[in-house]
Amino acid sequence: MAATDNGRVSFATGGRASRPAVASAPEPEEEPADTTLAPDAVVDLDAVRSDAGVDDVLDGLDRELVGLAPVKERLRELAALLVVDRIRERFGVSTDRPTLHMCFTGNPGTGKTTVAQRIGDLLKGLGYLRRGHLVTATRDDLVGQYVGHTAPKTKEIVGKARGGVLFVDEAYYLHRPGNERDYGGEAIEILLQAMEENRDDLVVVLAGYSDRMATFFEANPGMQSRIAHHVDFPDFSADELVTIAEGMVAEQGLGFSAEAHTALREYLALRREQEWFAGARSVRNALDRARMRQARRLSEGGGSLGLADITTLEAADLRASRVFAGGHRS
Repeated sequence: MAATDNGRVSFATGGRASRPAVASAPEPEEEPADTTLAPDAVVDLDAVRSDAGVDDVLDGLDRELVGLAPVKERLRELAALLVVDRIRERFGVSTDRPTLHMCFTGNPGTGKTTVAQRIGDLLKGLGYLRRGHLVTATRDDLVGQYVGHTAPKTKEIVGKARGGVLFVDEAYYLHRPGNERDYGGEAIEILLQAMEENRDDLVVVLAGYSDRMATFFEANPGMQSRIAHHVDFPDFSADELVTIAEGMVAEQGLGFSAEAHTALREYLALRREQEWFAGARSVRNALDRARMRQARRLSEGGGSLGLADITTLEAADLRASRVFAGGHRS
């Protein structure tokens, strides 16, 4: 350290005095541009819907799912609300973010998971979710088996779902009253907290049978108060199930003969009246078994096969099911 001519002290490095650093003045921060539209401006509603991909999502849902008219109508209403809210924001009109947590009720195989996926796509396009992905969970994914196990499990699932949709199937199994050693109540409390604290970054969809979900909400009023949208999924009609089956086989490059088409209708009429029928899910399972029977029939028949042989399901492939003899699910 050495004294300079003006009496200041400088630090010497290698025998030479270093020049004192001069702090530069901070750059003035730019004011954010005001993008609020003027009161006399106009917004192209169709352009907003197009930019957000709203119609693509809704049209895709029409293509993917047969029937479900009331469900699709509710989704169109929700989409319309969110689009108009986005336009209000552009004019500087302050609106509270709508609560988007939902409850889907209905029998298995009625399209609840598919609709939840499309809701994620819709909310991402409109800017309400960062990612729009779907995470599905059941009791086993959320509830632990010993003290201290539930909280990390539930928080891990919530963390994976943030930015998207958390779909909790058969949510009523989280609640087991009277069982002191059950930890489902802890999972419910963590979900409640996440639904409130992360409402700008997470949508929770609870799903299950209508009557059981009603009992679940009665026992958990805090959960009920956080659900803004209750959507009931009706069962598919006989004609809708036939259309679903036709679409499923067409996706695999197959088709029904006229006799097989008749057998399909008879099969569905019988199967719908049996226990454990799960809508489109049961239809898919039945068609998978019909394809196996077709393959066995062709392989055991020997000889030459043409395109029509390998792409046509015959009545025998369906009528071999035990359902026609009063059995179940085959």
